[in-house]
Amino acid sequence: MKKIPILLLLLTSIVSADLPKIFEGLLQEDIPVKAEIGIMVPPPEIEKYIAKVESAAQKNKEWFEEYSEESKPGVPLPFHQNLGLTREEYDDYLALWAKREFKSRENVILVLRKTFGDKWTITASGEAGAISTLRYDPEKDTLRSPSGTLKRIEDINADKDSILGAWTGKEWKFEENTGLGLIKENFALGKFSDKPFGLIIYRAQETTTDGRPLLDKSLVLRFALGEAGLLKAKNPPLAR
Repeated sequence: MKKIPILLLLLTSIVSADLPKIFEGLLQEDIPVKAEIGIMVPPPEIEKYIAKVESAAQKNKEWFEEYSEESKPGVPLPFHQNLGLTREEYDDYLALWAKREFKSRENVILVLRKTFGDKWTITASGEAGAISTLRYDPEKDTLRSPSGTLKRIEDINADKDSILGAWTGKEWKFEENTGLGLIKENFALGKFSDKPFGLIIYRAQETTTDGRPLLDKSLVLRFALGEAGLLKAKNPPLAR
């Protein structure tokens, strides 16, 4: 009887050794995981401040563009009188921004699978099915999509004030000018720094040579880590 736990431990070690490092602590092979497609939403009271900033930006476009480029990307712009807010309004804006929450709009299932040629794929249901076409090559640390090869870029270490909050992850990118337009594709996989959730972000864009959008698909998927995220069957099979 004592040999069974040891055998299971050995089998687990073999499986873990085969799993690419990018999935460790996030997804397990052939284990369905519950996930949500959604967006981060701040309280509606913030809209009045956003409207004021947008109005100020329209009146001073050149300054606003320069100020945005000089500021840290992905987080609220630092206070400046040209933003159209008083200091008190700006502080209230930051307080409301800090209260943003993840709003789910679709529940989906994710399954990490090993495919032909030692490649890996995350099969997803519903609208998240767009990521199912991606194939991860652990040897090259690349992702292959119908558009081309997504190459690894700088790791993500997002600030707590960024739209999704504090999180860390890996990212891959593809970009090609076809002569008829520009194709971009990004995929990121990681986890929140202060919440027990994993995170997948996917975006595919295609524009014409004159900048007209032909495609712009964005997905943000959140899934609980550990046992909380596992899909439990209603009638699990009997143990053998």
